Amino acid sequence: MIELNQVTAFQQENRVFDQLSLHIGYNERVAILGPNGAGKSTLLKLINRELYPVERPGSYLRLFGHETFNLWDLRAKIGFVSQDMQEDYTPYTSALDVVISGFFGAMGTHAHLRPDAEQTARARELLGQLGMQIDEQRMFQRLSTGQKRRLLLARALVHNPRALILDEPTAGLDMGASMSLLSLMRDFCHDDRAMIITTHHIDEIIPEIERVVLIQQGQVIADGPKAQVLTSERLSELYQTSLQVSEQGGWYRCWHG
Repeated sequence: MIELNQVTAFQQENRVFDQLSLHIGYNERVAILGPNGAGKSTLLKLINRELYPVERPGSYLRLFGHETFNLWDLRAKIGFVSQDMQEDYTPYTSALDVVISGFFGAMGTHAHLRPDAEQTARARELLGQLGMQIDEQRMFQRLSTGQKRRLLLARALVHNPRALILDEPTAGLDMGASMSLLSLMRDFCHDDRAMIITTHHIDEIIPEIERVVLIQQGQVIADGPKAQVLTSERLSELYQTSLQVSEQGGWYRCWHG
């Protein structure tokens, strides 16, 4: 589904990746773990086509087998939710219009974007499925952090995408909102669809995620089955501090050791 081969990428003048290679298969569920500044968000921007790699012989980034992609088609195949999107989203957009905006890949609504009856019905259906039976005309800025995140998840799901990408999914949420969002993520996986999350908290890694990739300073330092990668030794190396890891029922926890 996603193929990065010898990819070099910059954020402004900062080289984040130097010949990075990473392949993620169809229907695969992957957690990308690393400290702040490791390159997690840059990787998602490459996948989401917010950022483009340096063109070099032998280097490529392919999505669904293609190096070039119509952005409208890409938005229909991959749903995307991030804290940055939440912070940047137009504050005076109604709850219903936040969800509808996903059909157009827009941040907010505009006069020339006119949803049809089927799109509006789909948006209302998702509001109900995600437990957002609120006043659909309530402004985005007046919602709680957890409600905003659910709205953006609904926005990402309007096309029934094949993959869902979440950047630090529970960042800024209280415990109840975090548990609720993790439950929704698990429901998405029941349909055998792909999921990619980036995080530096292993308790965001739901049991349905089978593979973990560790990134440090723009390089993959470990990649494999969750049980083999989420060890005390590997995470202590990744975060440069003594850590202990435990597992129960497919959930992992970490504490200072």
